[in-house]
Amino acid sequence: MKRLLYGIYTLLFLVACGVPKQKSAPITTSTTEQEDSLIEFSDSLGIYLEEPGLPEVDRLFDDFIFAFASDEALQKKRINFPLSFNDKGKKRQIQESAWKHDSLFIQQSYYTLLFDNEQEMDLIADTLISSVQVEWLSLADREIKSYDFERKEGRWMLEDITLRKMRKGDGEDFLSFYTRFVTDSLYQSKHICNPLRFVTIDPDDEFSILETTLDLNQWYAFRPMLPVGYLSNICYGQRNEDNARRKILKVNGIGNGYSIIFYFRKRAGEWELYKYEDTGV
Repeated sequence: MKRLLYGIYTLLFLVACGVPKQKSAPITTSTTEQEDSLIEFSDSLGIYLEEPGLPEVDRLFDDFIFAFASDEALQKKRINFPLSFNDKGKKRQIQESAWKHDSLFIQQSYYTLLFDNEQEMDLIADTLISSVQVEWLSLADREIKSYDFERKEGRWMLEDITLRKMRKGDGEDFLSFYTRFVTDSLYQSKHICNPLRFVTIDPDDEFSILETTLDLNQWYAFRPMLPVGYLSNICYGQRNEDNARRKILKVNGIGNGYSIIFYFRKRAGEWELYKYEDTGV
């Protein structure tokens, strides 16, 4: 029996030594390291073999956009200069020499995402998408600043920027509601489902999810932060339709694991918050 166990341990050791470990470059590494990093796995393990030559940072758009926003050298390399900028109908070109580093939303403690349904949330992990728009939504000015990214030859590139007024197709009906919802407490109280569905981590078991309800008093006692003034949004392909009967606002912390999801629905012509999740994932 001892000889058998020794043989098994030896075999496992040899296998472990024979499979090289993947090295992941953090987003703070130099541009050269990010561009040259390859993801190569063993076919014998049944793991997908990434196309040679494609940087790891380009696999998921979320990985790319944080690298793009934080690494000044990478950012310049991933902009199609001269960059087209449409400023409310006035078009101009931004030369590379005139470009100033844009940190997007990473200087905040959070960023937000908008969806029409839960299925659209799966688009975040889609590695096949080739066009994504990163948006700043100014609730007070009713304006949208949109950064248009395209994946070319496997690499994400910023193609143009547009600043314009909100229009049909931008979900303006919901945004008008939300603007008032977060600034008018009386209006808010009339547009919260009572009881409100609440999903959180079970305080007695951090590996379990607890589903319960809150009344209005409990909501006001424990309500989380609601973004005011501006929302960010990353459009992976979600429709964001004006006639949508539901809206999901996801608030993600940056570097802290914070995550809250607000679920809104339209009933009898009025929007209401009917559920929110605070699971930290």
